[in-house]
Amino acid sequence: MTSSGRPRRRLVRGFAGFFSYSLFLVSVSSLLCPSDALVHLRSKPFSFTFIDAPARFAVPVDGLGICGSLHAAEPLDACSVLRTNWTAGGDGGGGDARFVLISRGVCSFEEKVRNAQDGGFEAAIIYDDQEKSSLYSMVGDSAGIHIHAVFVSKMAGETLKKFARGEKGECCIGSSMDETAGTILVISFVSLVVIIMVLAAFMLARNCRLLRNGVHNQPSSMKREAVEMLPCFTFRTAYLNSKHTAETCAICLEDYRDGDSLRVLPCLHDFHLVCVDSWLTKWGTFCPVCKRDMRS
Repeated sequence: MTSSGRPRRRLVRGFAGFFSYSLFLVSVSSLLCPSDALVHLRSKPFSFTFIDAPARFAVPVDGLGICGSLHAAEPLDACSVLRTNWTAGGDGGGGDARFVLISRGVCSFEEKVRNAQDGGFEAAIIYDDQEKSSLYSMVGDSAGIHIHAVFVSKMAGETLKKFARGEKGECCIGSSMDETAGTILVISFVSLVVIIMVLAAFMLARNCRLLRNGVHNQPSSMKREAVEMLPCFTFRTAYLNSKHTAETCAICLEDYRDGDSLRVLPCLHDFHLVCVDSWLTKWGTFCPVCKRDMRS
């Protein structure tokens, strides 16, 4: 495989890996937040939206969400049987779903949700009794639970309590998986663009470095005119008695034969004329045997 093919394969593997990572994030978010939802309150003249942590033991909210009237629990902690005062035509009547707002504390989450369910509510919104930076994912026994339940912050609960009027459809619990997945995909796309830019910069720097090294490492050579000025002679077997004549060309490793043209370098090493001329004009300026530079 060529060196240019390897970076391309690494780039393709990087793209595939990053998209797989994005899908992994979406999958993990769906596992960690099986009924991830947002609480919306429409109240004149204000409208509020709060992030919540769904209960793991309650029925998850589907993609369509659910809307209904919001009522403060009586008692507010919902640790005993809830008192209700339904009317036929309003205040949660007319077949509209009813949500109950409950404060945290005194009893368990599961007990609060079961009391809300026994009171005829379709969803329980439990808010924290302390100001904290994180929300609890409520746990309990899911057996017999068939309503929705979510947990919101103290600020969200107090706001809901202040502005809720028990009107039909004023409060909605809607799935936020679309928002979560969209946010993850946006972050993934931005990160992918950054990775592409980093890889492009790396490959550009690498190619520039290879180009510079190729220029710097390119072996120097001699001009043909300078090489042709070096002495040459025709080999004869009788010359082997001379201490300056070898039997074999050190470049091609072929024995000299009568009539071969040889060239002698200043270091007194001889070679086939064709071999040493090609060596000095293409590969280097030094003797292949003793490494003496012919330019010195």
